[in-house]
Order: sequence, then structure tokens, then C-alpha cells
Amino acid sequence: MTSPQPAESRTQGRSGQTATLAEIAREAGVSAPTVSKVLNGRADVAPATRSRVEGLLRAHGYRRRRAEASRSPLIDLVFHELESAWAMEVIRGVENVARDAGLSVVLSESAGRLTPGRTWADQVAARRPHGVILVLSGLDESGRALLTSRSIPFVVMDPAGDPGTDVPSIGATNWQGGLAATRHLVELGHTRIGAITGPSRMMCSRARVDGYRAALETAGLPVDPQLIMTGDFHHEAGYRQGLALLRREDRPTAVFAGNDLQALGLYEAARELGLRIPEDLSVVGFDDLPIARWVGPPLTTVRQPLTEMAEAAARLVLDLGKSAEAPAATRVELATSLVVRSSTAAPAGR
Repeated sequence: MTSPQPAESRTQGRSGQTATLAEIAREAGVSAPTVSKVLNGRADVAPATRSRVEGLLRAHGYRRRRAEASRSPLIDLVFHELESAWAMEVIRGVENVARDAGLSVVLSESAGRLTPGRTWADQVAARRPHGVILVLSGLDESGRALLTSRSIPFVVMDPAGDPGTDVPSIGATNWQGGLAATRHLVELGHTRIGAITGPSRMMCSRARVDGYRAALETAGLPVDPQLIMTGDFHHEAGYRQGLALLRREDRPTAVFAGNDLQALGLYEAARELGLRIPEDLSVVGFDDLPIARWVGPPLTTVRQPLTEMAEAAARLVLDLGKSAEAPAATRVELATSLVVRSSTAAPAGR
């Protein structure tokens, strides 16, 4: 009696026929060791050959068995940008869970791209971590197929776009946060309320400004497009767009800055123009980074539970690695909440 072939040497095609890796090698016109190199994420395979082999593996429904997939004691954490206090809160959350699980965290950055490049995917496949967490980012079809074929689970935290119902993701109630921030300003008596948004390509940014619009419309106030400035979630954008708003003759008396870093840039613009916060200008941020409590005056902001979101993402990706079953909930949203401090007050003269 011949012994059964190892799990990694056979695939199940769409027709229900079993295909061995040797047969896939013949179909691809390569050797069986080349197919093995592709499966193991080796770099010494020509891109065209790798693409051809992976296409055949996907067509045959190949998926490495989890129990037999050797894993490194790592969690891969990838940011589209890694340069702010916001990222530190996320790293802290993932580290909390990884430490308890006896794992280390590998950090990488996609240099501003919302999907990491193929080189990154190959490196992850070669490392075979316990899981991958992508922050404000996502995966293209080839990247997803590569990780799936190697049974490397992945979770997207605060996805840039709609990740789809089949991609596990962790987010926050951004729309509700934008609504709460703007409603707070309306209730103080402000009627000209500006906004500095984040990039329109990011889902969280669009949700926050939609909440801002909803609060104005609910209060019967006009949404003035000239009071909505597009930023990029960095301090410099808050400063630059803040100057543009505050130099207007009909300047706003309050601004929802979209995130805390832009709020700090707005603080700088207000100081440069001789405006006092909150006497002349009320400011609300978003995130509740530690620095929000330390600036003068302390910043009113929407708390986004970044550390808790990161912990939830890490727990989810580890849970996915323990079972072949799909998660019960593929999209989890944690609640935001308004934190009122000293940067907001009723408009002058009220």
C-alpha cells in the first residue's frame, strides 16, 4: 500500500479532482522544487513564473493546512505611514496582546501606499508569522491570495476603503464621532463651523466629515463647502488649512479639525493670527492622543480607542490562526466618545 501524499503536495481543484503539486509543476512548465519555492515564499523565483504558479494554485483551491503550517513567533504589523503618536498607541495595543501570547511584533511601512507591495507580501510569506495586521491599509487580490494560500490570517484595522465582508476588520464609530464633535459646537451656540478633513480616499475621514454634515443639517444650519478644507491628518495640514480658514473675513468661530494632529496645527495658525482659544475660536480634534491633555488649552476631542482597537485586532488575528472557521463577525466597530476640555466655549458675544 502506498502511503498518502503529504498535505502540502496535493490540492483540490474546482472540479473536485485532486491535483498533486507535481501535476501543477507540469502544468506550469516548471520543476516541483520551483513550486515548493513559491509556496515557501522564496525570493529566487522569476516574477512571471511565480505569478503563473500562484494562479494555478488558486485555480486548484490550494490552501496550506493550518496544523501543518510552521509559524514563526511573530505578528506582522504594517502601517501605510509610521511617523506619529497615533501609531504608537496602535503599537502599544498589539504589543500588549503579543507579549501575553509569547510573540514578537514586526513593524513595516508601505511608504504611504494603501496596499503594501509584492516584495512585502513575499517577505511575510517567507516569515510565516502567526498573523498580519494592516493599519489604514489593505491588501490587493494577489496579496490576499498569497497569505490565504499559506494560511496566514490577516486583519485590517481602520481600513482605508471598504475591505469587503470576507475581510476581518476592526474600526471605530467615526461617523458618530464627527456628529458628536459638531453637535457639541452647535449646542455651545456656534453657527459658522469649519472642518479640516483627512484624505478623501480614507473611509474614516469620509465618515467623520459626513457626521459633521449630519450635525449641521439636523440643527438646520447650512453646510458651507468653503468652510470644509481637505487635510492629510498631519500637523502641517492643520496649520496650512487653518490659516486659510481663519484669514477669511467671515471666518468660522469653531472648527472640527478631523484629528488631534491637525487640531495642533490649527492651534499654531490661531496663535500666529493673534486669535485666542477658546475665546475667539473653539477647536475639536479626534483621537484623544495623550498630547491632547497636555497642550494649552487642553483639547476637546473625540476619543477613538486606538489601543483597544489594536488589542482587538491582535486577538482576532490570533483566533483566526487557531481555526479554519470564518469569524462570527468580520467587521467590529468600537465606540467613540466626546471628551470635553478647555478648547471649546460659547462664541464671543453670546
